[in-house]
Amino acid sequence: MGSLAFIPVGERKLAYDVQTLANQFVRLDISERNHVLACTVARSSWFERIKDRQYDNPHLLVLRDTVRHGGTKQVTIGDDEVLSMQGRVCVPNVDGLREMILEKAHSS
Repeated sequence: MGSLAFIPVGERKLAYDVQTLANQFVRLDISERNHVLACTVARSSWFERIKDRQYDNPHLLVLRDTVRHGGTKQVTIGDDEVLSMQGRVCVPNVDGLREMILEKAHSS
């Protein structure tokens, strides 16, 4: 969105409202002059837990730095800063997160 310092005072409330929507995973698309499309992005709580802890894993930190320096094409960092390998989210091996996910998958 940019810095709020460059938004005129009369438009700051609108900027805050747009940021609030973005924080709630609502995306706005203004592709036509008189129309605004709003859509929500659903994410699982597991995804959010993975995302929050992904870079607590030292191996994933090294992998992230490798990707940022162009060292690998198999691993990507998405717009949401989530590290993925061949289209699959990298799950950190911290606080038993992998085991919890595997247990949940086996019990379903």
